[in-house]
Amino acid sequence: MKMIEAIIQPDKLQLVKQELREIGVSKMTVFRVKGCGQQMGYTESYRGRTFEVNLLPKVCMRIAVNDGFVQETVDAIIKASRSGTIGDGKIFVHPLEQCIRIRTGETGADAIG
Repeated sequence: MKMIEAIIQPDKLQLVKQELREIGVSKMTVFRVKGCGQQMGYTESYRGRTFEVNLLPKVCMRIAVNDGFVQETVDAIIKASRSGTIGDGKIFVHPLEQCIRIRTGETGADAIG
């Protein structure tokens, strides 16, 4: 079992969800985050004052998958979110020690589904 964490551009979320749905992955947690990488932000002027904006809006997705779905899931995220420009995001794959479905008490691969 693995936990896939993808940080992507907010406007790519619907495309990524659609691509994941096509390979049979529909369970995920999504939340808004802010961060910076190589982009290093930008400067903006407002009422004569200059501001440095270095934390940019992103979307973080967490998807728990069984070992057989890891590469397929990663490939789907890349396919849907890659634009070829700085700021496309990152994907992290973590080992998932335990998974328990609260409703049924199922554990491991059965709990992930």
